[in-house]
Amino acid sequence: MEMHYVPEVQFKLSYSDSGVIKKPSTQKERGQWSSKIEFLLAVAGQIIGLGNVWRFPYLCYKNGGGVFFIPYLVFLFACGIPLFLLEISLGQYTSQGSITCWRRICPLFQGLGYGSQVVVLYSSIYYIIILAWAFFYLFSSFTSELPWASCSNPWNTETCVEFDRLDKNLSMPENVTSPVREFWERRVLNITGSVYEMGNVRWELALCLLLAWIICYFCVWKGVKSTGKVVYFTATFPYVMLAILLVRGLTLPGAADGIIFYLYPDPSRLTDPQVWMDAGTQIFYSYALCIGCLTALGSYNKYNNNCYKDCVYLCLLNSGTSFVAGFAIFSVLGFMAYEQGADISTVAESGPGLAFIAYPRAVSMMPVPQLWAICFFLMIILLGLDSEFVCLEGLMTAITDMYPSFFLFGHRRKVFLLFICIVSFLIGLVMVTEGGLYIFQLFDYYSCSGMALLLFAILQSVCIGWVYGANRLYDNIEDMIGYRPVCLIKYCWKYITPLVCTGTFVFSLVKFTPLKFNNTIEYPWWGYAIGWWFTLSSTLLVPLWMIYALLTTSGSLKQRLRVLCTPSNELP
Repeated sequence: MEMHYVPEVQFKLSYSDSGVIKKPSTQKERGQWSSKIEFLLAVAGQIIGLGNVWRFPYLCYKNGGGVFFIPYLVFLFACGIPLFLLEISLGQYTSQGSITCWRRICPLFQGLGYGSQVVVLYSSIYYIIILAWAFFYLFSSFTSELPWASCSNPWNTETCVEFDRLDKNLSMPENVTSPVREFWERRVLNITGSVYEMGNVRWELALCLLLAWIICYFCVWKGVKSTGKVVYFTATFPYVMLAILLVRGLTLPGAADGIIFYLYPDPSRLTDPQVWMDAGTQIFYSYALCIGCLTALGSYNKYNNNCYKDCVYLCLLNSGTSFVAGFAIFSVLGFMAYEQGADISTVAESGPGLAFIAYPRAVSMMPVPQLWAICFFLMIILLGLDSEFVCLEGLMTAITDMYPSFFLFGHRRKVFLLFICIVSFLIGLVMVTEGGLYIFQLFDYYSCSGMALLLFAILQSVCIGWVYGANRLYDNIEDMIGYRPVCLIKYCWKYITPLVCTGTFVFSLVKFTPLKFNNTIEYPWWGYAIGWWFTLSSTLLVPLWMIYALLTTSGSLKQRLRVLCTPSNELP
């Protein structure tokens, strides 16, 4: 039986004899950004998130300081910018979400769209847990004394020690803990001692999680009409907070030592393959590549928007933000090391350890600590919030573009979005139990796996560079913006990006180690089974779709491949 792709009502695409898609001749209104600035802020909100603040600075100091910029820039120009332009330009050209976009460009690779949306769904479910933690800390900051500043609270143990008040001439007791760590582990999480014990739901965290989902829902419920307005605040206010924290951090004693520690170059680290691996994964995570959100955001652009120039500016903004955030973070960590008389390496952490242990400890040492705590956690919330609701917008765009006639009435979209939010909230309740951190780390390690993103990047590059044709996409971009991008990007799509990503993918397979909680506790077999389900349920959709498409298309194998590798000619 011959496979027929369901026609969609939004567009009318015409084809030349050469197979190059021409400019859409008619377009049903599906929503557009009210202004260019809304698009730029939405993309900035998506790509500039928590990874810029708590991961990039840590990777710099860990991987050789200033020399880390060498592999980082290599991956930026070899993979980051080319894939960034590829995804946004495809969205803008087809005016479709990440699933129907690939169906129009190359039906054989439509599984890329399905796989990327599975990753988006998983990441949306677990990423918002960080916002719940941040809300808890924000509300806890409105007190006469920060609850993590002393050991005089009901949840503190006998081994709790206030290091900043400890006589430096006395020997340190064994097995001591800090009040900020006990606040995190015993007050916020009340974490169980084993992955086998999930414990009870932390109702305060559950309410914070509900608040985060309510905010996200109302940011997205009207599509780009609401998203485009919200990003004016959520994408700009974190920069105000970052600037305040940067100025304050640089004026603290010990800040210079922190900055030196952050940037001091160690050229010998360049010979370590793990440094290059870290640079590559940071580019993919911080630029939101291969998860379909950039395609969705680009699809709401006007046809003649200069997406090429936008991509260059946004990439520079993202990397620049990461670089500047390092000064804000390490100046404060330098101050904390100065106050404690400790080495900076003992206080520098990455991920949640920085946001919920190291930095709260630092602000508790500052004058008016409540003010700085409120500023910091507001920044964390807003950085995470716009990344979260833009992911939701990307997911809804992909779904509504698949079934445009069903979602023709706006209330159906709102109801379906509400359904996704409710189900995601209910699943997320597992991660706000007393053993929820064990499940959170499974989501974090496996669902947004670097191997999955690298595989998607390889297939995207091969599809555009060799199947659809890099020159053809250059023709499309020229038709939109009036000129062709620099030719290096075309060669990246064809050669450099797939080769670099393949090398990194192979290295990640060779160096892969199963997740251990806190790098010490192994998960049971069912934990690893859940983790691999997260990874394989997205990546396997690509080959499974290819098999399905080949089996349901008539003709010889050669004819089927020709049909499935030809841009779709769908007419209303």
